[in-house]
Amino acid sequence: MTTARNPEQTRERILHAAFEEIHIHGFQGMRIEHILAATGLAKGALYHHFENKQALGYAVVEEVIQEHHASTWREPLLAATDPITALQTLLRSFTERHSKEEILRGCPLNNLVQEMSGLDEGFHQRLRQIYVDWSATIADALAAGQRNNIVRTDIDSESVAMFIVSSTQGLLGAAKCMQSTATLQRLCNTLADYLETLRA
Repeated sequence: MTTARNPEQTRERILHAAFEEIHIHGFQGMRIEHILAATGLAKGALYHHFENKQALGYAVVEEVIQEHHASTWREPLLAATDPITALQTLLRSFTERHSKEEILRGCPLNNLVQEMSGLDEGFHQRLRQIYVDWSATIADALAAGQRNNIVRTDIDSESVAMFIVSSTQGLLGAAKCMQSTATLQRLCNTLADYLETLRA
C-alpha cells in the first residue's frame, strides 16, 4: 500500500533504514533483511527502488550523507558574514547536534571512506566528491572573508579548507576510537581556537 500510494516516502524509509544499518555495521555488514524488518516492507518493494545492495549503498552516500553535509556546512557558511565565527560555532556545537550514540559510532562519511574507498570505485568517487564539495564550501567562505577583511589574506584558502576538513574527520575518528564525547568536545574547541588565528 505504501509503495503504491507513496513511492517517494517508501524510498525515503528504505534510505533511512539503510543509512542506520550502514552506520552501525558498515556497508559490508549491512543486511537487507534488517532493512526489511525496520521498514516492514517486502523484498520486492525494496528492489523496486534499488536494483541491488550496491545501488542502495550509493544512494545512501548521494542522498543521505551528501545532503546532510550540504545542509550542515554549506547552508550556514553561505549565510554567514563571518566565516570564522560560523565555523567555530559548527565545531563547538557538534556534541549538541548529535547524540552520544551517533558520535561513538563514528562519522558515517569517515567510516565509509575507511571501509570502501579502496574496495569499490563507485564508492570512492562518490565519497571523494563529498570531500571536494565540503572543502570548496569552506574555501569559498574563507575567500569571501578575505575580501571582506575578516580573514587573513596571507593564507591559502583552499589549503586551509582541506586542513579543516581533514582535521574535522580526524577528531571525529579520535572520538570514536576513544569512545569519548569529551574527547570530541575538547578537540573541537582546539580546532576552533586555531580558526581564531586566521582572523585578520
